[in-house]
Amino acid sequence: MDLHFDLSLIQRYKSASQIARVLTEDWLARNMYCPVCGEISIRRAEPNAPVKDYVCENCKSQYELKSKNENSDKYATKVNDGVYQKMIERITSLDNPSFFFMHYDAYEVNNLIIVPKCFFIPDVIEKRKPLPPTARRAGWTGCNILLKDIPDFAKIPIIRNGVSLDPKNVCREYNRVYSLQTNTLESRGWLFDVLNCVERLDTTFTLKQMYEFANELKMKHPTNNNVEAKIRQQLQFLRDKGFVEFTSRGSYKKIDL
Repeated sequence: MDLHFDLSLIQRYKSASQIARVLTEDWLARNMYCPVCGEISIRRAEPNAPVKDYVCENCKSQYELKSKNENSDKYATKVNDGVYQKMIERITSLDNPSFFFMHYDAYEVNNLIIVPKCFFIPDVIEKRKPLPPTARRAGWTGCNILLKDIPDFAKIPIIRNGVSLDPKNVCREYNRVYSLQTNTLESRGWLFDVLNCVERLDTTFTLKQMYEFANELKMKHPTNNNVEAKIRQQLQFLRDKGFVEFTSRGSYKKIDL
C-alpha cells in the first residue's frame, strides 16, 4: 500500500479544501481494499450519492471517508459531516455506510481507521446550528459525528503511525466487530449503550455494577420498563458473540473489548 498522495492531480486547484478532498478521495480509491470481504479494491460511488463515497463491487458494502490534516493517531472527539437530516435518514434505514477516518500529513497517510456501520445510531450524530439568514446557504443544517461516543474497540486500525496493517487481520477484526450487527435500530441502540457501560468498567465486572447504569439507560430508553432484564439480555448477546465471558454467577470478564 503506497501511503503517498498523487500530487499531479492538484495542479489546477487553489482551494486547500478542494486539494485535500481530491488527494484523499483519490488515494482511497487507488489503495483501499474492502474490509468486509477482502476484495482488492473499492470504487467511488456515483456523484452526490447521499452519505456514501465508495462501494465494493463484490459485496456491495458502502463506505464514507472523513479526513483531516493531522499527524496524530488520536482522532477528534467530533468530526464534521454533511446534512443532518440526510444522515439521520440513512442510519435509521439500516442501509448506512461504514466510515473511514483518515489522518494525513506532508501529503501522506499516517493513520486510518474504519468504524463498522452498526455503531452509527442517532445518539452519535449531533445536529449543528442552521446557517444564519445572512449566509449563502441560509438555513442549511449540518451535523457532527461524535466519534468520542463510539466504543474504542469499534475503531479498527488499517494504518497506524505510517505502517499499513495486514489486510487479512483487518478483515478478520472488522467482521468480528460487525458480528454485533442487529436487525433493528432499537436493538442496535440498546447494544451500543450497554457496550459503552461495559467499556467504563474494569476488565472483570459484576452484574451489580452493570445495574448501577440502570437509571442512565432508562433515560436513554424511557419506554422500557424492565431495564435490568434488558441489561442481562445484552450481556448474553455479547457472551454469545465472544466479547464477554461469564466467569461465575453474576461475574463477567471482557474479551478483547
